[in-house]
Amino acid sequence: MRDPAARRRAGLTSQPELGDAPDPRIYTSLHHLRGLRSKATSLRFLPRQPARSVLSGRHASRLRGRGLNFEELRDYLPGDDVRTIDWKVTARTGTPYVRVYTEERDRPALLLVDQRMSMFFGSRLNMKSVTAAEAAALAAFRILDQGDRVGGIVFGDQTIAEFRPQRAGRAVNRLISAISTANQMLRADVPPAPVLPLNEPLAAAARIAKKDHLVIVFSDFDEIDDQTEALVRRLAMTNDVILFAITDPISRVLPEGLKLVVSDGDLQAEIDTRSGNVRSALADMTSGRLAQVLDWSKRFDVPVLPLSAGEPTLPQIQHLLGHKRSVQ
Repeated sequence: MRDPAARRRAGLTSQPELGDAPDPRIYTSLHHLRGLRSKATSLRFLPRQPARSVLSGRHASRLRGRGLNFEELRDYLPGDDVRTIDWKVTARTGTPYVRVYTEERDRPALLLVDQRMSMFFGSRLNMKSVTAAEAAALAAFRILDQGDRVGGIVFGDQTIAEFRPQRAGRAVNRLISAISTANQMLRADVPPAPVLPLNEPLAAAARIAKKDHLVIVFSDFDEIDDQTEALVRRLAMTNDVILFAITDPISRVLPEGLKLVVSDGDLQAEIDTRSGNVRSALADMTSGRLAQVLDWSKRFDVPVLPLSAGEPTLPQIQHLLGHKRSVQ
């Protein structure tokens, strides 16, 4: 593609130079993300979940899994399940007929991976952007190994790369490469730019995943509003939706006596957590966003899986899905 905008949209832009060994807590790499494939075998995104999984129980019926395609009508044979008898045809013809179904080959999955500037933050272990990238790579490899098609939408504040679900290792590698590229484009010194609202990639997901997809969102859910809620509800009506809410430990417990200056490159402000009013305002801002997403879980029956950037990614997902943890 010669059009730079088209290349950015397709996730084909080259990765910026970061030196030979960028800090893996700040930037992930294509090599690292590809290396997660062998570790993804312990995960399961199919409807039947371990008893300890947060996707079991009331969410089990929401995970539709692979559906059934009607194949043909044929004469009833001794031993056939009576539940497959088509009673209308039987009554009309006077001869018992059964409906024959074949299992659909797969359930397409669409992964939405947030790599906006709001994700370029971490106070303890990883940047939120790194945690999201790792979680998405683990999910992509595992879903592909289950025999399902995998696609995704990788988005930053300036770019969106769309990948239609495909059942091919090359397609997943392109998705993983786009995640790595978007991750390495994040910079603290970039000029201020308009924030891409989450609504745009969600609308793209609704356009691609019209029915019976598994839609997984990896985001900190910055910049959400009533339209975001409507889009999540719309997706959940015809698809299985799982929300991985990426957080940082500082959003739960603000350190006392912290005094720092923050800037967007043009303006700056001083934050002093010794002030009770400042601590209260920051706590309300950081906790309110997650509370709103958790409210969607109750109202739309959408599983919300919180992931902390302050802990290793794989053990957290294993714990949430009720699997035995392995060493990363």
